Amino acid sequence: MSAGLNAAQLEAVNHVHGPSLVLAGAGSGKTRVITHKIAHLMDGGMSPSRIAAITFTNKAAAEMRERAKQLAGKRAAEVLICTFHALGVRMLRQQGSYVGLKEQFSILDSDDVTKIMKDCGGSTDNATARQWQWAISAWKNQGLNSEQALAIAANEEERACAVIMARYEERLAAYQSVDFDDLISLPLKLLREHDAVRQHWQQQLGHVLVDEYQDTNATQYELLKLLVGERGRLTAVGDDDQSIYGWRGATLDNLKKLPVDYPDLKVIKLEQNYRSTSAILKAANNVIGPNPKLFPKTLWSDLGEGEPVRIAGCDNEDHEAERLVARIQSLRTTSAHKSFKDFAVLYRANHQARVFEKALRKAAIPYKVSGGQSFFDRAEIKDLCAWLRLLVNNDDDPAFLRAITTPKRGIGHTTLTQLGTFATSHKFSLFEALFANSIASALSARAVGSLHEFGRYINDMEYRARHIQGAEDAKAFMLSWLSDIGYQQHLMDGEDSEKMGAARWTNVMDFVDWMSQRCGGTIDDTAGVTMESEKKTLLEVIQTIALLSTISEREQDQDVVTLSTLHAAKGLEWPHVVLAGVNEGLLPFKTDDDSLTPEALAQRLEEERRLMYVGITRAQRTLAVSWLMRRKKGRETVAGKPSRFIAEMGLEEATTKEDPREKLRALRAEFAAKAAASAQLAANTASLS
Repeated sequence: MSAGLNAAQLEAVNHVHGPSLVLAGAGSGKTRVITHKIAHLMDGGMSPSRIAAITFTNKAAAEMRERAKQLAGKRAAEVLICTFHALGVRMLRQQGSYVGLKEQFSILDSDDVTKIMKDCGGSTDNATARQWQWAISAWKNQGLNSEQALAIAANEEERACAVIMARYEERLAAYQSVDFDDLISLPLKLLREHDAVRQHWQQQLGHVLVDEYQDTNATQYELLKLLVGERGRLTAVGDDDQSIYGWRGATLDNLKKLPVDYPDLKVIKLEQNYRSTSAILKAANNVIGPNPKLFPKTLWSDLGEGEPVRIAGCDNEDHEAERLVARIQSLRTTSAHKSFKDFAVLYRANHQARVFEKALRKAAIPYKVSGGQSFFDRAEIKDLCAWLRLLVNNDDDPAFLRAITTPKRGIGHTTLTQLGTFATSHKFSLFEALFANSIASALSARAVGSLHEFGRYINDMEYRARHIQGAEDAKAFMLSWLSDIGYQQHLMDGEDSEKMGAARWTNVMDFVDWMSQRCGGTIDDTAGVTMESEKKTLLEVIQTIALLSTISEREQDQDVVTLSTLHAAKGLEWPHVVLAGVNEGLLPFKTDDDSLTPEALAQRLEEERRLMYVGITRAQRTLAVSWLMRRKKGRETVAGKPSRFIAEMGLEEATTKEDPREKLRALRAEFAAKAAASAQLAANTASLS
């Protein structure tokens, strides 16, 4: 089972009786270590149901699940492999009653939270509401409630925000709803304040493995500590050089705390890189060198020196995009890795993608923008999710309002306002208010009739969804529901073009297929053994819906160039990478915040350097870094300066400087020569005939 592991990987896998920190450099095989350790724990007699592997994204969890299954077979299916938030949901579904939650609570998405925030703060401005949202999220990530936030508020603005937070907490309790931050903070509260819950989970979990440990925030670390207890059966896998999410609460303090909280911590470094050539790794090691080190390490590779890293100063954004197209076209004629999906363009900010999109379209090169609109952010999918959330939690007011008005059913704003006033005065949820005995005193008989019709339909749907199991029956149910509410017609009526309406309906059908598949009962015989997947009720599947942010299957095997921000590229790799717009002011990003202390500025610079390091280490075979001699800044064009990180890469001038104009001229001459040769051949053939 351990065949093919190097000495350091083997040491990490075999250390099972105490806490360990596996410092896994970029491309050093961390997922391989985690999956082999899961298999090793099971081989040592630990029940698969007592092993948990925690990741940060659904995609990473799915990949780890698949790798574990390939390595350990059917028994790997019982291992709990999930995100921090999915673990939080599991804990709250089981023991949420301790913190006042029903089993069927709702999970609000960002848009729902913004709407509630506006209501709590008496504002109609989305931007203001989001500012409150971010501030409250930051407090929650520090483990603070509204009372504690008010106590530490530094000024009037923060005090006002803490008051809004208190109102927000009241609303969530009334709606039987939680936000994403609550999926960490409430399980933490459960473990801290309830001995029975803490003992249950510490006995349940024999070993916890955490991927991307450097991305954990303060509450996630406290949660982990309480899950593993004093025995410290914990394997933390991460890389301090790839910590790039400080802006969302991730802290390197969690790495510093580990040896303090667990004095017998075993630190194991994975320094052999299996991804990149030596030339690329030298540049990466040189860039990260100036940053202070918690645990010094140096990546190395036995893949050979490879192509030198190329640097190109470009006249402006258009010239940079033109140069990128030329590079792709050139490498597709000379490299062994010539598919479009072998190329990626990485940049600091989303707005930098536009000029590359334009140039790639002009050259007929297919591409995708990574980190674009999520499937679950589309209006039609949010509509359907609102209906389904209401089945799980009748008290989910945001879901109620969206469902009852989409598609329109003759229930107007006036009726809903009257219903809202009535519900508030009686401390009912909107759905609960529908069937209150005194509702007839507040609304007209016609309005009450329409509301009752909607309420009865929801109750009927809930009953059926609770008893429907398996993909086939779930799909039939969902298609029947969409037909009942006339959703296809609603989409067609809402679009100017039939084509756009049809595209949105295709998304709906994809959603139906995907939801149905999750209900199980499908046959898998890919491994030569016929297995039926576990059946779940549709209601069980609906309960997890807010945690799902993408349908990863939709993007499989697309032969397209990837355009991505550096943040979104973390964890990915490509044979050919271009880092674009590597200018002072962009990378490192210059902030206009004058209030930052010298210490805070130094920390910002260190994180930006780690971001550059992440970008470099995405490249397997070739890396090009481009910067702009003149760049746009707002409406102006200003002189550009190469990023300090380019000098820090320590490249040899003679071999790495690339003149893009010369490159383009040579490429055009090559294409012209080929075209002339083809024309001559055609002429010769014609004369012979």
